[in-house]
Amino acid sequence: MSTKSKSKLPTVKTIVSTIGSVAAAAMVVRSVARDYLPPEFQNYLYLGLRNFINKFSTHLTLVIYESDGFQDNEIYNAMEHYVAARMSTEIHRMKVTKTPNQNNIALTMEVNEEFTDVYNGVKLYWSSVSKKTPTRQYRSHDDSNYSYRTDQRSLELTFHREHKDLVMNEYFPFVLKEAEIQKQEQKTLKLFTVTQSSSYSRPTKWTSVNLDHPANFTTLAMDSDIKEKVMKDLDRFVERRDYYRKVGKAWKRGYLLYGPPGTGKSSLIAAMANYLNFDIYDLELTEVKSNSELRTLLVATANRSILVVEDIDCSVELHDREAGEAAKAASRKNGKMYPEEKKVTLSGFLNFIDGLWSSCGDERIIIFTTNRKEKLDPALVRPGRMDVHIHMSYCTPCGFRQLVSNYLGITYHTLFKQIEDLMCEIKVTPAEIAEQLLKDDDPDVVFSGLIEFFDVKRKEDEEAEAKEKKKKEEIELALKEMEKSEQSD
Repeated sequence: MSTKSKSKLPTVKTIVSTIGSVAAAAMVVRSVARDYLPPEFQNYLYLGLRNFINKFSTHLTLVIYESDGFQDNEIYNAMEHYVAARMSTEIHRMKVTKTPNQNNIALTMEVNEEFTDVYNGVKLYWSSVSKKTPTRQYRSHDDSNYSYRTDQRSLELTFHREHKDLVMNEYFPFVLKEAEIQKQEQKTLKLFTVTQSSSYSRPTKWTSVNLDHPANFTTLAMDSDIKEKVMKDLDRFVERRDYYRKVGKAWKRGYLLYGPPGTGKSSLIAAMANYLNFDIYDLELTEVKSNSELRTLLVATANRSILVVEDIDCSVELHDREAGEAAKAASRKNGKMYPEEKKVTLSGFLNFIDGLWSSCGDERIIIFTTNRKEKLDPALVRPGRMDVHIHMSYCTPCGFRQLVSNYLGITYHTLFKQIEDLMCEIKVTPAEIAEQLLKDDDPDVVFSGLIEFFDVKRKEDEEAEAKEKKKKEEIELALKEMEKSEQSD
């Protein structure tokens, strides 16, 4: 061994020995501090040491907690979605979850794992952290369920200090947008309905189930030009957020679906929901006791959703303001003051559809359905409330061919022409045609039975027309006899 190497050996030994002594001393100090110093003093020393070290650090760390008090942190949820989609194979531990309401398995970064992201050439370091905290109790919004948490999870983002503006002004908005896209792609559609609470202290609320309706515009039994019109209108609506803000209108769109029962109104609604990936809120007005309860329900609906009021002409009796004032005046005139009955009024309902409360939410579609358009109050269907009126007609040749393709998988048959001629002569709904197509798998048997169905339908229509004619004649005869008796008197 050379003299130079021998001179370096004591130096290395001295350094290793010094490091070992410092480490041992640090462990002793830490043990003594933990056992004999109050927790407050320990925290003070820890913060002081960390602040001292941070003065020499060129990096900045942002901490994003899972919750803010008792409320979920939306930024944390968005960041978790984003990080889960960008995680590399370098991560050794991942958390796997799937709730009963989810269709897909979700992967997220496990605690104490790290992930490096690159944005515009800047490296950003993500890490998942969990800290033990005193046990906390959480209640659901209706106080029906409780949960307990003993930890506080967070995501930490570390980067060079000079990139703070880039992270806050560009990276975070980019992450939030990407997370929203991922959430929509993985979203399980929900159907919400109004549920009455058994307790007076608990309000009426929305409850949901998974919406797994197979309807789509490809298989919908409607004229192709109407389907194309609806899809173009939906696409135009979702792309015009800035336009609605510019013109000062709430970002919503109203549709009125009217026509006889069995013409596919519910199927069209489901197809619209699947096309836009929007949840459906089915509002049964008879379940709502007052305007204030209706307001609470509508405010609770989420953005990117469809609010449906089916059979609005008969679901509830909507009283307008003039009728209400007339009733009050009559009661005062009779000297009797009855307590005002709480109910959903026409003015209150319209205020939530088209008034100030309609702006409490974005990207919402409102759909009314009715079998009798002429029975609706004109205030309900004017432009600005129901922007698009769609007549759901009886089955047409185009709709018939689509149904045959859906149910039998064929696009041509020698009996098509005869059946389509009968369809132009006799009114049948798509639901009636679908019922006949389900009776057999053999097209010859099905179409022969369908022609017989048209014959039966023709006879029923003729009998109904004869009865109606006879009823009118009896009424006219009764009126003439009444006129004669009055003249004789």
